[in-house]
Amino acid sequence: MRSRNPVFSRRGFTPGSGYANFNAAPQSGSATQGNPYADNPYAQPTNPYANNPYAQGSPDLQQGMPQAPARPGAMTMDDVVSRTGITLGAVVVAAGVAWAMELPVAVGFGAGLIAMVLGLIQSFKARPTPALILAYAVFEGLFLGVISQVYNEVAKGAPMQAVLGTVAVFVGVLVAYRARIINVNRRFYRFVAGAAIGFLLLMTVNMLFAAFGGGDGLGFRTGPVGILVGVIGVLIGAAFLALDFKQVEDGIQYGAPREEAWTAAFGLTLSLVWIYTELLRVIALVMSDD
Repeated sequence: MRSRNPVFSRRGFTPGSGYANFNAAPQSGSATQGNPYADNPYAQPTNPYANNPYAQGSPDLQQGMPQAPARPGAMTMDDVVSRTGITLGAVVVAAGVAWAMELPVAVGFGAGLIAMVLGLIQSFKARPTPALILAYAVFEGLFLGVISQVYNEVAKGAPMQAVLGTVAVFVGVLVAYRARIINVNRRFYRFVAGAAIGFLLLMTVNMLFAAFGGGDGLGFRTGPVGILVGVIGVLIGAAFLALDFKQVEDGIQYGAPREEAWTAAFGLTLSLVWIYTELLRVIALVMSDD
């Protein structure tokens, strides 16, 4: 089961086969052993990578250029940047509208529920649907605009600090990833997936106790414990950003179709929204304790 939700497995990860089958270890004696494109999920029936740049004696290998040959309709970094800009722009505009109109909290949470459903639908689709992704972005933006206004009433200026913090986390993870300080491999993915599942289960239990017992349930969202849990949530979101960067890098290298740029934009948006909401909660808790 594949999902692009930041709390579930990333698209392209399959159990026991590495990231997007790109790093799958071939069986001993296999004819494909040593060929990094043997399991390329984007390869066409007439393999455009027959002239493998990693093959022994390849001029590209000798020149230190292990890039897959470009082909028409393949995803580029410009595609990813433009689609991500459009998706995040829709989130920001919708959030601004919700803030300016001072939408009721009930409307905001209704929009959040719709966004969650749309996000899950897209997560389980085999191919990205731009209209569905943009609809998700709009409803998610409405939700963020409402909760940001609520938190701003409790802790003045918290939303702006959360925005700046989200940008800082994004830049920090990108720099660390590009410098290979963060090594995204199967072990990294399994650790992040386990941490995210545990985090979600903990938050679900806390929410159930709060719903039926009143108050803040087990107390994982208030006080010093709430701050600590929020910081862990931010770290998990940052780890998923690293997975997003790996997905983009591998997609470009292996010639993913251009439509996959929408998948990358969707994943990046989910991760950034996750980080923003956790930072917003942490900042509000810190400011309220002062």
